[in-house]
Amino acid sequence: MTNKTTRFKPIPQEILEKSVELSNSPEVLLELLSNLQALPESLSRDNITYAARLLNIPAHHAYGVTTFYSMLSTETRKNTLRICDGPVCWIKRASAEEKHTKNVVDLISDTVPSEWTVERSSCLGLCDRAPAILVNDDQAGPISIGETKNACQGWKGVPTDYSIPRPNEKRVMLANTDQIDPNDIHSAIKFGGYLGLQTALQLTPEEVIAIIEASGLQGRGGAGFPVGRKWKFVSQAQIFPKYIIANADESEPLIFKDRVLIDSNPHQLLEGMAIGGYACGASEAYIYIRGEYVSQAQRLKLAIKQAGELGWLGDNIQGSGFSFHIHVHLGAGAYICGEETALIESLEGKRGEPRLRPPYPPTFGFRGHPTAVNNVESFAAVPHIMKNGSDWWKSLSTYSVPGTKLYMILGHVRKPGIFEAPFGLTLRQIIDDYGGGLQDGSSFHFALTGGAAGTMVNSSMLDIPLDYSSSQKGIGLGAGAFLICDNRVSSVAFLRELLHFFAAESCGKCTPCRVGTWRAYNLLCQMADNEITEPDIDELKALSENMLLTSFCGLGQSVPISINSALANFASEFSASRKRD
Repeated sequence: MTNKTTRFKPIPQEILEKSVELSNSPEVLLELLSNLQALPESLSRDNITYAARLLNIPAHHAYGVTTFYSMLSTETRKNTLRICDGPVCWIKRASAEEKHTKNVVDLISDTVPSEWTVERSSCLGLCDRAPAILVNDDQAGPISIGETKNACQGWKGVPTDYSIPRPNEKRVMLANTDQIDPNDIHSAIKFGGYLGLQTALQLTPEEVIAIIEASGLQGRGGAGFPVGRKWKFVSQAQIFPKYIIANADESEPLIFKDRVLIDSNPHQLLEGMAIGGYACGASEAYIYIRGEYVSQAQRLKLAIKQAGELGWLGDNIQGSGFSFHIHVHLGAGAYICGEETALIESLEGKRGEPRLRPPYPPTFGFRGHPTAVNNVESFAAVPHIMKNGSDWWKSLSTYSVPGTKLYMILGHVRKPGIFEAPFGLTLRQIIDDYGGGLQDGSSFHFALTGGAAGTMVNSSMLDIPLDYSSSQKGIGLGAGAFLICDNRVSSVAFLRELLHFFAAESCGKCTPCRVGTWRAYNLLCQMADNEITEPDIDELKALSENMLLTSFCGLGQSVPISINSALANFASEFSASRKRD
């Protein structure tokens, strides 16, 4: 990347050197903008225009990208404190906020030094550390309003320790987390790291895909699409090159499993991606990781470097003739980039707006080429299947869905956090057997299941076995996240917080989602504060139906899941005859 003669102040060489991995391709734009933000003048008009000319793209394109992502700002900022106001952090802070008339951002702004900018964030991926904050790039929490001044001086809190399995856990992807050093490849190899890749390289790509298909491994991002089938689509495409992408943009509230997997053993992700690359005929891959996960991105880069030095990544892996290169790409704050086509758009240096489908990524993905996009947990399971075989994977579960799954349980339970177990668990088992039961003095009111785009369920659904088809019975599994709320939490106020998240994170591409989410949020604000009227309920139902039928992508189409389930399962709380307290 070289400077061009312009009337603008040249970008410092050290900034350019941080952004040269993709040369002068427009794909480097997001990375370049993030680096420019560190300059004293930040993302000024001149800097944005200069970056655009450097990459041979229109200035308005660069400006559009800058204003799309929440972690980029055209305002000069020295230090930034991001406060999560997602539903988990809201529940943790709700009782404190009720004592004040100001919102939490205003409250915290009053407690920190003047050189700090305080902003809200829809989610930080730190739900197990709620209430959570991001101090520049440092993750911190749990934190109270009174502790934020200390956070500006280096306090980060204590990360949750998952090294000791819970009773009844069956660990595969989380195995040996108490013994593996995530920053040392030799530690990972000691516990079987890269044996799955070694096994795969002794087979044909077709044989590898056959093993993954036979295992019944379903994608762990929430949809449950068979991994082997997706890889077969990519492998059969006759367009080259092909690409592998790991979707680590878990920007949905309640979900943090990919962060835990990366922090406990990043090499099983890299190994799974390499096996996928070999099976699909791809030699290049990207890990798209959310912008709030800077430390996890650094850990992955170190792991990639170590794997390359030992010949497990890079050219001619272990003398097999197969070459595979992995790059880490940081996002900049956009929930929509968890949708695979929006992720690809972002990876290509554009606004992260979803594409019209079909065509689908396995035939037309990154750079218009066949691309396999899988969740981090999906890739993490692959090495173990290759090492031990598809029959072993199926033997881990007595339920109809094979293998194990990572579950996240949060809210008013004694032991919130993450655990690994087979499919077929009921919500009651998740709460009592793995979550330690409800907190003292709590009684079950409702649970949000699957993630923010999930179902709000009552006690009538506590005993339904959970899998990717249980949503047809009214309770979704999704990515495996469960927020348990006791009788202190209003279902109306909680639904309001969910709609606040979706309204703030809508990409704005289509009118039903852009307008519908905000209108639904405003209606729920009125409902939570005042008497509910029948016209309010009718309008909320109409908005839900319109978003479901006419939204462009899964964001707008999934919002009705929470709305409809809340209205159906908590009809008395949404009754026009009931006044808010």
